[in-house]
Amino acid sequence: MKSWKRLIWAVMLSVTLPLALVYWQPSLFTCLLLGVWVAAVLAFSVIYIRRHYEEELRIQETTLQQAANRTLNHHRHDWMNDLQVLYGYIQLGKPDKSVQCVERIKERIALDSRIAKLGIPSLVFYLQSFRTFQSNLELQVEVEEGLQLEDKLSQQQGDELTSVIMQTVRAYQYSGLAPQGDTRRLSLGFTQDGGDILISFESKGDHGNPELLQGQIYNIVQGKIMKAEQWKPSEAYVELRVPLEM
Repeated sequence: MKSWKRLIWAVMLSVTLPLALVYWQPSLFTCLLLGVWVAAVLAFSVIYIRRHYEEELRIQETTLQQAANRTLNHHRHDWMNDLQVLYGYIQLGKPDKSVQCVERIKERIALDSRIAKLGIPSLVFYLQSFRTFQSNLELQVEVEEGLQLEDKLSQQQGDELTSVIMQTVRAYQYSGLAPQGDTRRLSLGFTQDGGDILISFESKGDHGNPELLQGQIYNIVQGKIMKAEQWKPSEAYVELRVPLEM
């Protein structure tokens, strides 16, 4: 990032050479040289910057495609595991277990559907892809039936909400330590309370310094569209209230 900016500045500063010639030996030639030099510098800078951002956009697009592929592969692997378990119960003649397995599959499908209906692309992608990343945190998501945010928040507000949720999850992830061999669990809930949306975070266990975690969350939401409330240090529980009538 810094190297390409240094190159642009170096090219722009090179204009001082013909400028110095004009100052010390003013003539038609040196003035033409200065004009051509400035035009060349501007043309080079515009072309180089455009190509740089095109390359960055290509890298971002590739990264997004790779993340989407990981998510799809992870979901496909989960479905295959569920189907293999169901097939095993059917072969063993265990109808009760088969029904329980089908119910679990239905619950997962219903949850995926409720997450998708939130309607904020960045948030939906984050929640659906979280399991595909190597993490010491298991995210358990619950979404109230019928909850939709697409027509309630602008794209900028939706992206801001996603950013706050991601930063809050990260704050929980790195607060305290889980027992060796265990996976930490964080419950993330979305519900509607009148004209507001409540987003709850709850994680049990050792979270090191609860006051530090609380301070981090309050810093995350400072100046944002939501506010943190109902902090319970003993349960590492906090609610973010997002007013929809703004």
